[in-house]
Amino acid sequence: MTLKLCGLTGSDVNERLVSTDGLRLQMGPFVVAIRTPLQPVSDAIQKLYATHRIAPQSKFTDFTVSVRRPAGIRRYWQPQVTFGLDGQEPFNPLPGDQGFPLLEWGLNWCVYGMCHQYLILHAAVLERNGKALILPAPSGSGKSTLCAALLFNGWRLLSDELALICPSQRNLIPNPRPVSLKNASIEVISNLIPGLEFGSRVSETTKGTVAHFAPPESDVAKASVRATPGWVVLPKYRPGASTSLVPVDKARMLMHLIENAFNYDIFSEEGFGLLSTVVDQSSCLRFEYSNLNEAIDLFADLANNTLANS
Repeated sequence: MTLKLCGLTGSDVNERLVSTDGLRLQMGPFVVAIRTPLQPVSDAIQKLYATHRIAPQSKFTDFTVSVRRPAGIRRYWQPQVTFGLDGQEPFNPLPGDQGFPLLEWGLNWCVYGMCHQYLILHAAVLERNGKALILPAPSGSGKSTLCAALLFNGWRLLSDELALICPSQRNLIPNPRPVSLKNASIEVISNLIPGLEFGSRVSETTKGTVAHFAPPESDVAKASVRATPGWVVLPKYRPGASTSLVPVDKARMLMHLIENAFNYDIFSEEGFGLLSTVVDQSSCLRFEYSNLNEAIDLFADLANNTLANS
């Protein structure tokens, strides 16, 4: 019988979070054990991972992570939080209210820094009609805003940050986790999706104000359902811009993917072949927008046209 996090009481969750084994969650292809004594972090986990499955003890743990207060007298007059991985603390402490964002950033770091069984891109990934939409783009491009808008309008979330490409099957592996929005994007998506519940808004991070919302329960339930490459789109939000979608040369798109790959150097020649296959199987496009409703309609047409022509 599958047990979801929402099936536990708050006290049960807290007990697991301070236990030796930690709270073990299935996150896409990974099992993560989380330990924290901090109630705000526990509250955020319970809200934003509510529909994720509790991993059985028999399953191998990929990462054991923690978020806690660092030792020392400073914890009493200027609280901080630190991220731990298997007993090591790879980052400098952050201000005390940034515990949950630190956990999410740390989990991303664990995946792209150590999971070299996959070729990993810095990109959002969604699926429709079995095809993956890959959105590789730097911070500030509007990638996460576009991803958030599409996932509530006919697209399934695989990830808002990391594209996991399987080398053997050359498809995209889902890892749906809480979606992170920053600054003005929080209000934009709140207005677009009435009733969408965010976790706490955390200000003055290195990325400005950050807030997360939980992935749709249906998307978490389909975390084992992969997608084949369908589109690679370079998004760019520009105030006042007309909505446009234009082709990009496949060789140029290949270079974009190489630049956005975290572990391309580890894959070397195999990585070049893998990304070449992704590009060859995909429509390669550049997208500029300022109106999200127009963007939603355009991507629906893109998916439907692809289905009609297949």
